[in-house]
Parts: sequence; structure tokens; C-alpha cells
Amino acid sequence: MKKKSISRISMLATPLMIVCGLLSLAASARAESESEDAACSNHTLRGDYGFAIEGLILPAPGVALPIRGVAMTHFDGKGNLSQVDHIIVNGDPVSPIEWTPGTGTYHVNANCTGTVQINIPSVGDLVNLSVVVVRHGKEIHTVVTPPFNGPKRTVTSVGIKID
Repeated sequence: MKKKSISRISMLATPLMIVCGLLSLAASARAESESEDAACSNHTLRGDYGFAIEGLILPAPGVALPIRGVAMTHFDGKGNLSQVDHIIVNGDPVSPIEWTPGTGTYHVNANCTGTVQINIPSVGDLVNLSVVVVRHGKEIHTVVTPPFNGPKRTVTSVGIKID
């Protein structure tokens, strides 16, 4: 009687252990795939992004000038970018041309943070940004960071990928 009971338990336990093992492997593979999807790189940013820019220029203590603008930026997926922007400071355009061109480089870390440097020769500006890439590269949040060409500033932007 005891042998029959052990035999029945073995017959039930073996398939159950196989099913549990397969489920565990599937869950592990899914978690690994999700973590790989979450990793970022320069390739995460590729294509065209429209940006809304806003903030303050701080030319002297106690003086704050509002800045607003828009930009269209193309990221090549390899660390290079080109863009045009239209910026207004304290109600006046920054550049005499309607759309100011710029070029630059970027680097995206695996944790989806990164840096951007944009050279805008027509206005003599070099803009440094710290960025966070979200929504699997569909959106970028930026803040202008030192060193600054010209006065200090607190300027942020949000870029959305154009489908």
C-alpha cells in the first residue's frame, strides 16, 4: 500500500515540477527581455523631435528675462544631431534669421540619462544639456547646464518624437 501511494505521488509530482520549471524559465526570459528593452543608448534617439523650450535668462542679480522657443532636432542614432530653432527672449527674437541652425553631439547612457552639446554659430552660442530619455525614446526632457556662453539660465525643454 505504501509503495502505491509513493508511486502515485511521484506520477503527479514529476509533471507538476516540469510545469513549474517551464513557467519559471518563461518568467525569467520575460524579465531579461524587459530589462534589455529598458536599456538606452545613442540608438534610442533617432529621427525627428519637436521641442517646446521655456525658462529664464539671468543676466544680472535680480534680473530675469523670459525665454520661449521651439526647435526641430534630428538625431542620427549614432551621437550626432542637427536642428533649427526659433527662440524669443524677453519678447524679442534672439537671431535675425527666422530659423537658427545648429549641429552637435549627444550621448545616451544605459540608464536613459545623457548629455547633449549644440553649437549655434550664427549667434555664437554653445548649449550644454543634461537629458532624460523616456517612453522608449519617444520623449526627451532637457535642462541647460553649465558651462554657459553668456549669462546664467534656467531653461528646460520637452521633445516629442515625430512619427
